[in-house]
Amino acid sequence: MKIAVSASGGSMSAQIDERFGRCAYFVIVDSETMKFTAFANSASEYSGGSGPAAVREIAKHGAAVILTGRTGANAKQALESAHIKIVEGSSGTVKEAVEKYLKSQQ
Repeated sequence: MKIAVSASGGSMSAQIDERFGRCAYFVIVDSETMKFTAFANSASEYSGGSGPAAVREIAKHGAAVILTGRTGANAKQALESAHIKIVEGSSGTVKEAVEKYLKSQQ
């Protein structure tokens, strides 16, 4: 499963960015191998509609789950439509958040 994480940087040691649509980066982690890819969130500079635009980007990468601090109403609706599970309230580093999420699923 691919897990998307809103992050302040493009690594596993980057801190969670609590803003979903306006986060600096998304880190996509493969839950089986813990290998990751990262990309800058081009929607972060949008004047409006950043949440739905960010959803389109993580959906292109095949994410099944998003770990983030919080999402706005439009982003929640877009995530639900894309069948991406929302986990709000994440904190710490990307690696810590992913490990915590995976432990909670056992």
